[in-house]
Amino acid sequence: MPFRSCSFSVVILATLFYCVDCVTVFQSPPSYRDPGTCYARALLLDDNSLLATWENHGPEPVYFPVFRSTDENKSWQELSRVEDTVNRWGLRYQPTMYKLPRQVGRFPAGTILVAGDAVPPDSSRTKIEIFASTDQAKTWTHVSTVAEGGRSFPTNGETPVWEPFFVDYEGQLVCYYTDQRDPAHGQKLVHSVSRDLLSWSPPVNDIAYDTYEWRPGMTTIAKLPSGDYILTYEFFGAREAPFAVYYRVSRDPLNFNAAEGRVLKATDGTVPTSSPYVVWTPAGGQSGTVVVSAGDFSELFINTRPDASGPWTKISCPEPASYSRSLIVLRDPSKILVAGGGPLKGKAGSNRVTASIITIGGR
Repeated sequence: MPFRSCSFSVVILATLFYCVDCVTVFQSPPSYRDPGTCYARALLLDDNSLLATWENHGPEPVYFPVFRSTDENKSWQELSRVEDTVNRWGLRYQPTMYKLPRQVGRFPAGTILVAGDAVPPDSSRTKIEIFASTDQAKTWTHVSTVAEGGRSFPTNGETPVWEPFFVDYEGQLVCYYTDQRDPAHGQKLVHSVSRDLLSWSPPVNDIAYDTYEWRPGMTTIAKLPSGDYILTYEFFGAREAPFAVYYRVSRDPLNFNAAEGRVLKATDGTVPTSSPYVVWTPAGGQSGTVVVSAGDFSELFINTRPDASGPWTKISCPEPASYSRSLIVLRDPSKILVAGGGPLKGKAGSNRVTASIITIGGR
């Protein structure tokens, strides 16, 4: 069933941003379990079509739906479903989407990946599973398991693995994820690498604090024009606020653990919190613009310095706060798609998946 534009279109009178084409991609029915939907992710394909997926808390076994828009976010239709064909538990949490920029093993450039947490209904185990499509997301095949963990409870002492995110770097596909299996850390951020998508290296620390109770989470990464990489994360343990958004900048995306952690703080004093997502676009400034979303805020946060140093600017955005919104830069780099699936404590029948286009350099 297609979904059309919402009844509003908001223009923000600012020098950097305006937002158009806010649409409902999917409305969770009351028959779903709470929160219905959340954790939306999107992807731009070579033909300029868009894909979206999210946590879908429907009938068991749960799956990641894949919807497509061929008219630049004006309407969306269901295209396929990524199902847990290997464990038969259900694909339950934190999907991510990625398009291979080059051939990896036997998988050609342009192969679409969806990865996320497979978890049985009793929450007794977690596995980060990867599925691939070579026919533009029409069908999916299980590829490999990146990591396996224990019960899916976000508390210290439990041992799950969470929240995958992909980056291609120097002939390796890097999968970043959140790891609670190390008894020295309540939670830490790690990565594993692969050259064939079939086998994965042991985890390497990306952010691991000495204080056991501290919990960095939810890695996303963007490459900056300086050649450095920026990693954003939420940080339970930050002195500024619970789950404050922090970031690190490193020339080597395999060695963020050696970089300094910095709090993201806007010029008005705002410290955003929860489930960040980062992209860089060449639009909006001489060195382009770093754009960050945070789960507890509808606003976006931008930085036009080439190394993301200095203060950040908070910019209004009509896309509602959501756990966890995602950002993608569109073919016109002045346009960014913001996608959300509703709050983590939302209700089935109320939470919905939405998408908006933010334009950098607008009126």
